[in-house]
Amino acid sequence: MNYLPFLLAIIFLIVLLNIIANKLKIAYPILLVLVGLAISFIPNLPVVKVDPDWIFFIFLPPLLFEASWNASLKEMKKWWRMIGSFAFLVVLFSAFLVAIASNYIIPGFTIALGFVLGGIVSPPDAVSTAAITKFVKIPKSTSAILEGESLLNDASSLIILRFALVAVGTGQFIISHAISEFLWMIIGGVAVGLIIAFLFIQFHKRFSADTSSAIILTVIEPYIMYFIAEKMECSGVLAVVAGGLYMSKMKMTFMNSSTRLKSISFWEAFSFLLNGIVFFIIGLELPEIVTGIHSKGISITTAIWYGIIVTIILIVSRIISSFAGLLATIIFRPSIAKQLNLSINNYKGPLVLGWTGMRGVVSLAAALSIPLYLENGKMFPQRDLILFITFVVILLTLVIQGLTLPFIIRKIKPFKNLDEDIEDSRTKIKLGLKTHIYEQLKIKYENEDCNLKENIAMQRILKYWEDQSKAQETKWIDEDIKDVLIEIFELQRIYLSELNKDPEIDEDLIRQQIHQIDLEEERIKYIK
Repeated sequence: MNYLPFLLAIIFLIVLLNIIANKLKIAYPILLVLVGLAISFIPNLPVVKVDPDWIFFIFLPPLLFEASWNASLKEMKKWWRMIGSFAFLVVLFSAFLVAIASNYIIPGFTIALGFVLGGIVSPPDAVSTAAITKFVKIPKSTSAILEGESLLNDASSLIILRFALVAVGTGQFIISHAISEFLWMIIGGVAVGLIIAFLFIQFHKRFSADTSSAIILTVIEPYIMYFIAEKMECSGVLAVVAGGLYMSKMKMTFMNSSTRLKSISFWEAFSFLLNGIVFFIIGLELPEIVTGIHSKGISITTAIWYGIIVTIILIVSRIISSFAGLLATIIFRPSIAKQLNLSINNYKGPLVLGWTGMRGVVSLAAALSIPLYLENGKMFPQRDLILFITFVVILLTLVIQGLTLPFIIRKIKPFKNLDEDIEDSRTKIKLGLKTHIYEQLKIKYENEDCNLKENIAMQRILKYWEDQSKAQETKWIDEDIKDVLIEIFELQRIYLSELNKDPEIDEDLIRQQIHQIDLEEERIKYIK
């Protein structure tokens, strides 16, 4: 109970920082990591310790599940070559360079420890990238590549980390065993995730009738996928990603509209809170990490320089990989290159893609998960230094790349005619939907022998959708009218709140009416 006020204050601060970040139009992870750093210098703060074995299990499954739930599987299939190369080849390339460089520049750092560090810092963070790019417009293809990469690169980097930890603990690395374990981790992880997701979908269809139960089930599902996969010694990350993508594809068939609507808000808030807590955990542990570095005879200045060098390696390796991907597409996939208007002189797209390598929660969780002791009882070598370098990498990539990415996109304008493409697609979808609804209603209620076809209300509905399907102008409401309607909605809520004071009025009816008004307001906000 002594920690409760402190934890509540941290949660309040996370929310406050998000509000400030939205006002300033910067990504909230940037403020979180900066404030987390500042908080670490406040004296006499409670010492917050989390068992390294629990870090992944608490934070990673729900964050991966939420990202998988919102990802577009169709877009991922379309760009699978680019996603696969960034998620596996680029991660391996970055981890390799970090391992070689750290072995060379850091005294006492073996190649195995280098791969531990490389596996931790190699995957860019989806949450950080999404939070930063929401203030600028990027094409669907780029966002799909970033989303798909962030889902799969966590698995590849954590596989590298697992093998590196084994090499540090045992002092040996057997390639034949590593290959077989690697294949089992991938195939087994995907299979476990798909099987469990299928079973949960069947359970949802048959037993999960109310919204609250269905949402609670979605919370425990990623934990079960991750736990079973890890117990079978395959990739829990891939199990959660595969299961989440499958359930996302099927959610229209086993969830009702209310569950889908409410689960969106719940998962946004839940994942946001988890991200914030992880950043603050590393901030609160920073003083102890610094003490550990000093005990090993390493100065803070030297450790910061190590972090800067590793950050430069990561940024340069990703930019090189982006241009290598451009060149490979032009040479081996000329049809795709022509479709995307790619050329050897088109440096803007690869530059932006290479500059989106912000690190975040996964790297933090991976660093914190390093065991305190080896199996032989000895302390894990260089653990504090690895944690400190990880924090420096996250801080620098978030602040430097995160703050400059929107400026770079606006300055060099790498994406052409983005607004026109979006507006054309939106118009096509809206007009097609109106025509489809009118035709289906007409077929059902005019051609069938039913009582409704003579109903006056039904005739009005048919007339409305007939007019909508013939309308070529889809922009029927402007921003001024939106403001008027939103003001009316607020007046309605005030009236209902006052009416609710009447003891004769059923409060459930008031709540239902306010919910309908909220839904209508959300619909109005999204009309373009």
